[in-house]
Amino acid sequence: MERQEISRIAHRDHPVAAPLSDEAVRELLERLLRGRADGRLLDLGCGEAPWPVRALAAHPELRAVGVDNDPDALRRALRTAERLGVARRIGLHHRDVREFTAAEPFDAVLCVGAAYAFGGIGPALEAIGPLLAPGGAVLLGETYWEREPSDPARELFGDEVLDLAGTVAAVRTAGWLPVAGHTSTRAELDAYEWAWTGALTDWALDRPPGPEREQALRTADTHRAQWLDGYRDCFGFVTLVLRRAS
Repeated sequence: MERQEISRIAHRDHPVAAPLSDEAVRELLERLLRGRADGRLLDLGCGEAPWPVRALAAHPELRAVGVDNDPDALRRALRTAERLGVARRIGLHHRDVREFTAAEPFDAVLCVGAAYAFGGIGPALEAIGPLLAPGGAVLLGETYWEREPSDPARELFGDEVLDLAGTVAAVRTAGWLPVAGHTSTRAELDAYEWAWTGALTDWALDRPPGPEREQALRTADTHRAQWLDGYRDCFGFVTLVLRRAS
């Protein structure tokens, strides 16, 4: 199986592909769309588009666009949008997020766990800037170190992960200011990891013996060990609502 297929299976039992509860997702969307619920929403790296689909279901005047390089995820996003009756208000683009352009700006932009595709927080916000209408807001979700990581954890995630203060400093250096935020709780972080490894294991156990079953079980075991033995005690996730500083 390819990485995208493994990721899809692993995320099937979690509300979004990030360590956030249903309630946190709802509250963050409400804050992002305050005064913008009749405008245009963009999700860069949307995957199966759980964020914009939820937003559209809650706000009947909202329109949305999702961009992702996984065509299977986009097809599933469309099916979900059709089931919820919001398909006419969402456009889905199979494209590298770095190449996306639009003739009309957006009132709100989501970039949750996708800044790495641009090369980090600064480049991501630089790319988002021209896509955002005056007075618009960005929802940025990023990993960070809660404390000094172990060597295995740092090797796994790389040197680009900062601590929380460094993450906020990178946002400010790029010319943006946080107007709201959510720091994922230990319960949210653990629930995400249990869902990721559990969904993949559950899927594998329902399959007959074979290469895909063994790959899924091996991937789940490796991920669980990396989490429990490597980064659980030092890993965090923050989701920030941002506006331009000037």
